[in-house]
Amino acid sequence: MSYLVYPGATHKRFEHSLGVMELAGRVFDVVTAQHNIHPSTQSILNLTDREREYWRVVLRMAALCHDIGHLPFSHAAEKELLPDGVTHETLTAQIIQGKVMSEVWDSMRPPLIPKDVAKVAVGRKHMKDEEYSDWETLLSEIISGDALGVDRMDYLLRDSHHAGVAYGKFDHYRLIDTMRVLPSAPSLQQPDQSTELEAELGIESGGIHASEGLLLARYFMFMQVYYHSVRAAYDLHLEEFLREWLPEGQISVEDENLLRLNDNRVLEAIVDAAACPNARGHEPASRIIHRKHFRMVYSPTLSDKEANTDPVSVVAEACECRYGKESVRVRSYSPSQAQTDFPVLGADDSIESSHALSDPLSKIPVVDVGFVLMDPEIADEARQWIRSEKHSILSPDVEGEQA
Repeated sequence: MSYLVYPGATHKRFEHSLGVMELAGRVFDVVTAQHNIHPSTQSILNLTDREREYWRVVLRMAALCHDIGHLPFSHAAEKELLPDGVTHETLTAQIIQGKVMSEVWDSMRPPLIPKDVAKVAVGRKHMKDEEYSDWETLLSEIISGDALGVDRMDYLLRDSHHAGVAYGKFDHYRLIDTMRVLPSAPSLQQPDQSTELEAELGIESGGIHASEGLLLARYFMFMQVYYHSVRAAYDLHLEEFLREWLPEGQISVEDENLLRLNDNRVLEAIVDAAACPNARGHEPASRIIHRKHFRMVYSPTLSDKEANTDPVSVVAEACECRYGKESVRVRSYSPSQAQTDFPVLGADDSIESSHALSDPLSKIPVVDVGFVLMDPEIADEARQWIRSEKHSILSPDVEGEQA
């Protein structure tokens, strides 16, 4: 719910999907151009004109549909409201291969195989039961690759523009022009890859600074926009509302039900619930509508993290003891480290790891953010109490504990 923090951020996911489709087509044209093909990857990229046409359309359609399985308001409550083992990627693959979309693929010329579109759209990490060729893996990496994926490129540039911040800007034109399919060094293999890839997306050395701009933009946007404390509070209240409002407190993963549950329907339900004290989800709905969201009272500093391995949980527990559990919420974001290393083709035709060539790329920190949020009526008092007691909360007397 970023638009409650950044009022201009009201763009739709469809706009983003169109942008990803356009950028994916550009990357495909660059990396498959004959003069850009590295000799060692010729066998993978040696396509007939018909194959090239088919897979270019598959890639663009996969890019257009890559987020079709998202819940209302995107990632806000995905983990809590979907059945175990189901993600928005699972739903994306399900919808792409469903009856309605299969009719669309069949009507195209040439017809597209639904599984081809699904595999490219979500990647091998989310379709583990399917065999992926190196070619299919490359196409999926064009869309969703951690380092050079066009999904990331578009959402950073688009969200930065609409939010009115400069953090997400970088030279995507230069970056795309220098992208290549290059031999994959063993040191660059990801831990979850069961087989060694012969090739992967990389860049010519002239694009190294543009790639630094992309990955630094990602870090800054997550720290300043996506994990903003007010946005975190509204996501929390949205999750609480949906858990109370939805039948059985979960999202139905049936295609028809899922597609009917969109942002507008949820917003209408929030407005109705906020106006009716007896409605399911009234309290979180009222907090959203009347902007009475929980306020941040604590976020750890580097010294706090040195003093305690889990400062957010410790401070939250202390606040619960003092103010009551219902007045305290915790929001933590600790994603796993994204794979930001990729091959770089030097002017002398050597291939190096990007981390070996770029100090900034090798030192971009992991996004690790946590907040303690509290009822606004006691937030100011709680902040003062935490400030005065923080040392004893984070570093309890060891001797006293032992005694």
